[in-house]
Amino acid sequence: MNWIILVTAGLFEVAFAFCLGKAKETAGNEMYLWYTGFFLALCVSMVLLIKATQSLPIGTAYAVWTGIGAVGTVLVGIVVFKEPATFLRLLFITTLIGSIVGLKAVSAY
Repeated sequence: MNWIILVTAGLFEVAFAFCLGKAKETAGNEMYLWYTGFFLALCVSMVLLIKATQSLPIGTAYAVWTGIGAVGTVLVGIVVFKEPATFLRLLFITTLIGSIVGLKAVSAY
């Protein structure tokens, strides 16, 4: 269950990065709505991370949380914000995913 909470926290990290990117593209009231979404997603992500670290090792939990956020944000950047999907970017994202899976595999919890 704690791993599900941690993965969910990582997905909310992706959500707050997405909201930040959308806020950059807009103006006026719409921009403030995206910033509100950013703040809410940030709060949910932090609360879930706190909950997950109560029973998972902090080093592993934080690394997995940031890894999910990094991978998800790069993929959102490529798909939604039309950032370049170069070979090297995809290679390093793949190695990051392998590292996240490896941390989960060697975790005793």
